Amino acid sequence: MKKKKRIMNRNTRIGNIALVVTLFLFLVLIYRAGILSLSTKVDGITLSNFASQRTIKHETILAKRGTIYDVNGEQLALNVYSYTLIAYLDSSRGAGNYVSDKETTAKKLATVISMSEENILALLNKNVYQTEFGSSGKGLTELTKDKILALNLDGIDFTETQKRYYPKGDFLSYTLGYARNDNEGKIIGEMGIESLFDEELTGSDGFREYQKDLRGYKIANTKEHVQEAKDGDNIYLTIDSNVQFFVEQALKDSTTKYSFDEINIVVAEAKTGKILGIGSTTSFDPNTKNITNYLDPNISVAFEPGSTMKIFAYMAVMEAGKYNGDETFHSGTYTTTDGTVIGDWDRRGWGTITYDRGFALSSNVGVVNLIHNYIDRDILMNYYKKLGFGSKTGIELSKETAGKLNFKYETEIFNAGFGQGIMVTAMQNVKALTAVANDGILLQPYIVDKIVDSDGKIVKQNTKTELERVASKETTDKIKDLMEDVVLDGTGSNYYMEGYNIIAKTGTAQISSTNGTGYLKGPYDVIRGFAGMFPKDDPEIIIYANVTRPRPNSATSLAYVVQTVIENVSKYYNIYDASEENINQISYTMDTYLNQSVDSVKNELENNGIVVEIIGDGDKIIDQYPEKGIVITKGTKVFLTTNGTNRMIPNFKGWSKKDVTMYLKNANIPYQMEGIGYLVSQNISDVVYQEGTVLELIFEEKYQD
Repeated sequence: MKKKKRIMNRNTRIGNIALVVTLFLFLVLIYRAGILSLSTKVDGITLSNFASQRTIKHETILAKRGTIYDVNGEQLALNVYSYTLIAYLDSSRGAGNYVSDKETTAKKLATVISMSEENILALLNKNVYQTEFGSSGKGLTELTKDKILALNLDGIDFTETQKRYYPKGDFLSYTLGYARNDNEGKIIGEMGIESLFDEELTGSDGFREYQKDLRGYKIANTKEHVQEAKDGDNIYLTIDSNVQFFVEQALKDSTTKYSFDEINIVVAEAKTGKILGIGSTTSFDPNTKNITNYLDPNISVAFEPGSTMKIFAYMAVMEAGKYNGDETFHSGTYTTTDGTVIGDWDRRGWGTITYDRGFALSSNVGVVNLIHNYIDRDILMNYYKKLGFGSKTGIELSKETAGKLNFKYETEIFNAGFGQGIMVTAMQNVKALTAVANDGILLQPYIVDKIVDSDGKIVKQNTKTELERVASKETTDKIKDLMEDVVLDGTGSNYYMEGYNIIAKTGTAQISSTNGTGYLKGPYDVIRGFAGMFPKDDPEIIIYANVTRPRPNSATSLAYVVQTVIENVSKYYNIYDASEENINQISYTMDTYLNQSVDSVKNELENNGIVVEIIGDGDKIIDQYPEKGIVITKGTKVFLTTNGTNRMIPNFKGWSKKDVTMYLKNANIPYQMEGIGYLVSQNISDVVYQEGTVLELIFEEKYQD
């Protein structure tokens, strides 16, 4: 009996403890509820903000990235819209708002996107709220989107994405650079103008806020707060697309005629410092980003220039008041005080000659004697620096390098006089040449003409900038005479063009080894350079160009590029002095052919030596490349897009990658490419393009001597 009583007492105590615990928890809950009802903050969280975040939808309105134009307003980089295909699969969205007939949807979508009906159906049968279609459903054009909408399928939707597009493809690539989409869809500049002016081009994003329901949709008849985006500024370059086309075409043609590693060229307006065209055979398409070298060869790569520097070494002596061109020296070799033998490019020399003649023949010994007899290291160093060597030019391009001026000892000083042992850039040479063209006034080179905001207001306008006088007119007149002799009867005679009055200095430099042990000794390990302008007495155009490792029988590769550009630029700006008949034999000026008969235009162009490629099977022309006013070399391909819908895939074998890309872009045919150079293989040819087909192309780099 006592045992039973003890058990009852224990149960009573447990019950009492449970009652006390329950009562305590109840009081805690009441206290917590009171706190929640009376406080604006709990655990550091503002309750009103917490509630609004759960019921307010915040959407970012992306600002449109600014467009990059050439000096004439032609678009070089712009935003286009692409679309990602979405299928809603959850029946809770209600009739018409989800994919109810999956088999029909799969069958119809397969006729538009490059995915089989079976694979589409497998995605539609997933137990998810919504699905996408992988790479086949991304990057869709407006045209493809419209085709899908025309199918009238339930539950099909799109998300919109902005992306950067470069309508001319592999054109001015290092200058423009490229921009990419980040993970949030925002476009970010990664290279060139796109990178350097990323902030100006980006603009300011806006936003939209509204009340949402449990599924995230806007609640009807509720207020919406919108702050509009401020679109990015538009940038106008000094580049003239016509001049740039001449540059690109000459560079492209040179690769089919000659063998070398690389040719670079800069074309500037002599009287202002504007860059009109700039290019390199090392290039890429910003749309596909087939980049092998991220450094602009004309801005970011310094090299030993060779004898083109004699222009400025001679000017240093003239400005010191010590130059007498009739004075003589003995050419061939010169032995320094430490026993180093410096030789002319022809170590036999030309006997005893004047300093004027030494310039025309590019005598190293001549410039060494001038430095030894009339100036010193400080005078030469300071004059080079005054012209801008050893410092960035400040042109509006990213990753510019300053090069290097570092000569101290006798042999180093002499070498610097003929362009060895120092490092310069192509743009620095252009800047220094502006002083020769402008009677001794050094100009600031520039490539951005103006920046215009989204409201059309000019926020920055660049103009000609005179930096300082670095030479007298007497000095520049004399150096022009010497540069003329180079072309008429010196090392630059292969640049001579009847009637164009070109003046220049050529140069050949050894290539220094990467391990700092001297110079490469291979038979082709040289850089040949051209620094010139025309016409002589009133220069309008400055050209600096160089070629790396020209192969046998290719000594004229650089001359070919320079002369081709001069011919076309002269014609375009009406500054040539050659006969009209002679110019017309090699060039053709494009007219506008829009809305004209395909057959008549084709006959006209072919009769003038132009290769015509027709895109589509229509009878009227709706687009053309190149554009009106561009001067092209006869034998160049011209692309005419017609109003026909059937687009042929021709056999591209032997075509350059640039020409193939231009055809396919104008024809709106999707493709995948490998390699560089010229086409050697394609998976489809000589058939009419069918939607969903992807052309696969393989290119190989080929040279011809």
